Amino acid sequence: MLGDKMSSRFFIALLFITTSNLALGNEQEAERSPLTLVDVLEKGGWIMVALAVLSIFTLILVTLYFLTLRRSTVVTTKFMNAAEAMIRKRDYLGLIAYCHRRNELVARVAQKALDFLTKNPGATQQEIREVAEAEGSRQAGKLTQRISYLADIGGISPMVGLLGTVIGMIKSFMEIANGNIEGTKQLQLAEGVWEALITTAAGLVISIIAMSFYSYFRGRVQNYIAELEAAGTHLLALVGGQLNQKMTREQAAQYGEYPAREI
Repeated sequence: MLGDKMSSRFFIALLFITTSNLALGNEQEAERSPLTLVDVLEKGGWIMVALAVLSIFTLILVTLYFLTLRRSTVVTTKFMNAAEAMIRKRDYLGLIAYCHRRNELVARVAQKALDFLTKNPGATQQEIREVAEAEGSRQAGKLTQRISYLADIGGISPMVGLLGTVIGMIKSFMEIANGNIEGTKQLQLAEGVWEALITTAAGLVISIIAMSFYSYFRGRVQNYIAELEAAGTHLLALVGGQLNQKMTREQAAQYGEYPAREI
């Protein structure tokens, strides 16, 4: 009889302790509010400030490239028609002045070539072509250089994020080495580790976005460079035709012959 009473009391006490622990656990869970995105980012520490700057810079570059990397900044039908008409009239000085007023990249190429031609009347077609190709390469390099900043951000962001993770891991292991984390406090180590990994995740996200837009704009730049080369080759062909006609007339005058009438 006495044993039955003790067993009943032990069962009631065990039930009370278990119920109390469950209630305490539920209260602790209720006190924990779900982490928001801002809270998670704040856990990353001061490295997140550097990553935020990189993300803002990426946004500015992408917006700027969408506004400025257009076909109209490379070559336009209006300029090509005007340049072709002036070349056929041999109005090279007028075309140089017209190029000064235009913003297309092909205008810079035509201006360099015609400047060289007017200052060196005896220049050959090959020399003029070399001058135009040099200027065309310079303009194409400027286009490529502009979008390379996105590639730089894509390479730097993961490194900055990894730096934040390494710093966080160092702090966590320093706590272990100093004996500040023992027993149940080892759970704090796991919290320190995932907080450290936030910076790597943020750096990878920024890198993926930057490299994606870099690939897109690189394709656009390559297409524009191809159009610039085609437009420059067309104008050089017209200038070369005019030079050939001039040489034909000079040779005919030298031998006392009359050149055919120009059409």
